[in-house]
Amino acid sequence: MSESYTLTVIIPCYNERATIARLVGRVRAEAPEAEIIIVDDGSADGTRDILPEVAQASNARVLLHDKNGGKGKAIRTGLQAATGDILLIQDADLEYDPRDYPALLKPIIEGNADVVYGSRFLGAPRRAMMFWHMIANKLLTLMTNILYDTILSDMETGYKVFRRKVVEGLVLRANRFDFEPEFTAKILRRRFRIFEVPITFVPREYAEGKKIGLRDAFEAVWALIRYRFID
Repeated sequence: MSESYTLTVIIPCYNERATIARLVGRVRAEAPEAEIIIVDDGSADGTRDILPEVAQASNARVLLHDKNGGKGKAIRTGLQAATGDILLIQDADLEYDPRDYPALLKPIIEGNADVVYGSRFLGAPRRAMMFWHMIANKLLTLMTNILYDTILSDMETGYKVFRRKVVEGLVLRANRFDFEPEFTAKILRRRFRIFEVPITFVPREYAEGKKIGLRDAFEAVWALIRYRFID
């Protein structure tokens, strides 16, 4: 990326002992100069035991929550600590590929966007599985488009990249997976320029550690309604 910008990659992490080292290694390979912040959200599977070694190997910072508070809370902790001009959220599993960073950053660097979403539904390679999970994502995105008069293809994507100014003064309260609709609703209401780019996606199944479920879908619906009409 341009020397005029610095990048912070925020990695919320909960019970990802099997993937965190490989993921952080891939992040560092794609972003050699980036600030990497790992926020461990009260992991209980041994993730914390290996984080010091992971951090040392990749020159990353580690922040610890005493107990599990949810993905949204971990992201908010990372946002408070980040120092980069551009901030990128990276899940700690291997569903999202850091090799997509150049495409994600390009619209911001070229001045065409304030926010970039990596869309799983714009035609890039993806693993063919979890039909009903896809339908839930598409319905939540449709609801977002109707309520906020936009044309997003993937509101729930974990790849969200944005200029620091987007979150300066933005009050975020979500603790769980409702971070995605809250963040989306609030930046749409503030009319920030959003750009979508296709990304590679390799979803894992619940048996492999996937954490989002039906409760999260209901929380997302409520968040979209709340931030459109109430808050």
